[in-house]
Amino acid sequence: MTALISQETEAAAGRTTTPDEPAPRAPRFRSRRFRTRASKVIASVVLLAFTAVVLTPIWVLVMVSLHHGNTSPSNPFALPAPIDFQNYVNAFQNMHYLRSVGNTLIITLATAVITVFAASLAAWAIVRHTRRWTRTLYQIFVSGLTIPIFVVLTPLYEVMQKLHLLDSYIGIVLAYTATIMPFAVFFFAGFLRTVPPELEEAAAVDGAGLIRTYWKIVFPLLRPATATLAIFVILQVWNDLILPLVLLSSDDKQTVTLAVYATIGTHTMSPEQLLPTLVLGVLPLFIVFLALQRYVVAGIAVGAGK
Repeated sequence: MTALISQETEAAAGRTTTPDEPAPRAPRFRSRRFRTRASKVIASVVLLAFTAVVLTPIWVLVMVSLHHGNTSPSNPFALPAPIDFQNYVNAFQNMHYLRSVGNTLIITLATAVITVFAASLAAWAIVRHTRRWTRTLYQIFVSGLTIPIFVVLTPLYEVMQKLHLLDSYIGIVLAYTATIMPFAVFFFAGFLRTVPPELEEAAAVDGAGLIRTYWKIVFPLLRPATATLAIFVILQVWNDLILPLVLLSSDDKQTVTLAVYATIGTHTMSPEQLLPTLVLGVLPLFIVFLALQRYVVAGIAVGAGK
């Protein structure tokens, strides 16, 4: 019995020293863990550098806007001493801030609502009713993405003049809707192609009409895409200068971008007048984006998952 145990012990010892056995895996796991940590560190450094590049101009903009005097500060990164918001008070009064923001909100929200409903209905008809005319209509919408806004400015102005819609909220809202519709239809059509039609067919079997099916089934499914598109429309309309400059002429309908543009002189430009108006003009948009950024992320995540 003792001999058998000794033989098994020797065999086991021989197996542990056999050169044909594979090398231990601990170093491989350690190297893989090291590469993972290194990649995370590199990604964090890149993201921090990108964040610094994005935030640095904003910081300089705010710091210089608080500076007094006609000359630029020697150190635009430093806080002015003392801090005085008189430049912002003057900009608030000169640009008629509340009126300009109110006009921009009216135009932006009206454009977003009309674009979302019109584009979603058009995309739903194009995707679900595959006919020759729907394919042609979709190609017409997509071709609108290739036309620059400057090409249609003169025809758009003439049409608005003949319809007596110049210098009116309705005219500029319709103009924005027409220019954004190609992208909106393209965006909604791409999202609807990933949505199965079984729910709509079940609603049709239950006796629901087209309007009820759209409102109860289709539109709720489009919520992530709708939020993303609405934020795109808000950014597009709020930051635009071309259409308000061409289609609006009265001061009582002046938008934020026109108010900022009015601070730029023909031959001179005062930083203490221009920069506070820029900050005040971007501030509402920045607040809206912070409030709705989770919807943008959700829409992008759903689109990527689809």
